[in-house]
Amino acid sequence: MNWTIHQTIMIQHLRVDSVANSSVLQIGTAGSVRSLSNLYNTGGFVESAPALGASPTNPVSLVPLPSPT
Repeated sequence: MNWTIHQTIMIQHLRVDSVANSSVLQIGTAGSVRSLSNLYNTGGFVESAPALGASPTNPVSLVPLPSPT
């Protein structure tokens, strides 16, 4: 059985609270959703990153975050 679906979607306002590496945002109908993950070394790094917490200052605390609402 073959189905043909014609769809019109009008979005007035779309709010996305969180996006992660494995997030999927789907609007409308999809026959199939296939995952794709690529890893690129765009910075030309040749060795592993240092372990988190190895330096005396915690790099996580240096990121300014907005207060939760």
